[in-house]
Amino acid sequence: MDPTFVPAWPAEPPMHGAVKLRPVAERDVAMARELSTDPYVPHIGTLLPHAGEDEALAWVGRQQERHAAGAGFSFTIVVRETERAVGHCGLWLKELSEGRATAGYSIVPSARGSGLATDALVALTEFAWSIPELFRVALLIEPWNVGSVRTAKRAGYAREGLLRSYQVIAGQRRDMLLYATIRPDRASAMAAET
Repeated sequence: MDPTFVPAWPAEPPMHGAVKLRPVAERDVAMARELSTDPYVPHIGTLLPHAGEDEALAWVGRQQERHAAGAGFSFTIVVRETERAVGHCGLWLKELSEGRATAGYSIVPSARGSGLATDALVALTEFAWSIPELFRVALLIEPWNVGSVRTAKRAGYAREGLLRSYQVIAGQRRDMLLYATIRPDRASAMAAET
């Protein structure tokens, strides 16, 4: 498989529960600016802390380029009933040729605690299974991030281990918990083999 191959954008927006995942758009600047106020989110991506209008717009532009660049899918998380943008998530396909992807998600501080992250991760994972080449989706979560661990578990991800000194975040090497899920039909076949 061509390592730069990225599947087509979904014809229908991925949805689950209260959320829908749509392409990142310029109207998401306010959401990006709120995400940038979180003390952690700017350290794990390209969004600057306390981003101004122009910085948030530049971040939006980078997200809009991810699919064409072969990186994967960058989505805005919106509440289905209101279309209010409440966060961002992505399915990253650097290892698609090996059947693997990674995922990430962030909800704006004002919308946390209502299950939107779980709904978004389930929608993203269900979308992942529409890509025939994918068999595994992984999450990397810092051990202190209990909210993200809870989201991963609620979305059906299982803890696989601790990756010691795995990633540099905010200039420091950090341990990361590895959570993952595998394609449901693959999981059933593996269980039948044992």
